[in-house]
Amino acid sequence: MLLHRSTHTILVSLLLLSFSGIWFQPSAALAAPYFEDGYLGLTQTELHQKLGMPQAVRDRKSALRVFTYYAITDWEKYFRKLVSPENGEDVYTFTRDGIDVRYSFSYTADPNDDTENQTLFVRLVDIEFSPSVPLAQIPSLVPEFRPSEDPAAPSFRSNIWVLLFKGASSPAARFIVKETTRDKLEWTLAFQLFSLQGLPDPLTTKALVDRVEISTQSVDLVKQRQRHTHDPILNPYSREFSQRRLAPQPPLAKKIPVPKYAD
Repeated sequence: MLLHRSTHTILVSLLLLSFSGIWFQPSAALAAPYFEDGYLGLTQTELHQKLGMPQAVRDRKSALRVFTYYAITDWEKYFRKLVSPENGEDVYTFTRDGIDVRYSFSYTADPNDDTENQTLFVRLVDIEFSPSVPLAQIPSLVPEFRPSEDPAAPSFRSNIWVLLFKGASSPAARFIVKETTRDKLEWTLAFQLFSLQGLPDPLTTKALVDRVEISTQSVDLVKQRQRHTHDPILNPYSREFSQRRLAPQPPLAKKIPVPKYAD
């Protein structure tokens, strides 16, 4: 009799949970990274558990890279109440091999979360180097940066950045994408390396890089709508890239001597 009542109670409880919607709502505590970088898709709480509390929080002031930095105590007590929670980027600074490496984490909020303290999810990791470092040195400075070694891995460049894709797409990653057509495209782990001074042509692994962005991007989007700004290249982290022979550069034109005249 007791067993029958217990079973009946459990069934009623499950029905109530399902009707209330709680049964089907994913818990923020169950969030997991979408890709092997280990960050994209984590909640802010999970990131803090993984790395500890940030040394600072920065707030982007414009579309350009203009930031205001706040001590974490000042941000929590006052400034976070003045701006959207998504505008605050958690900042962590490390020194590796004599290079200052600064991580900044950008977030997106769940649009269906109407609570006062919305759950935030990591959507982009911005990693800056001071001073600039060669392309070849980045894997030793950023453990999360493990680019593909496949020469055919989708790779693109412009005059100021290199874009590298790795691995399979993740349908769940659409959650952190702001592109309006996100549901029609596949989203993959992407590393974008930026150089303020510009990249040489031809590209070499000695080219200096100022920062790396870890995000999710779409190869199809690049090929369909960005092909005029994204030039396909051989994966610079492949063995074939290091073994390729560079075409000889044309000699510099000799300057025409300017005759000197007596005063």
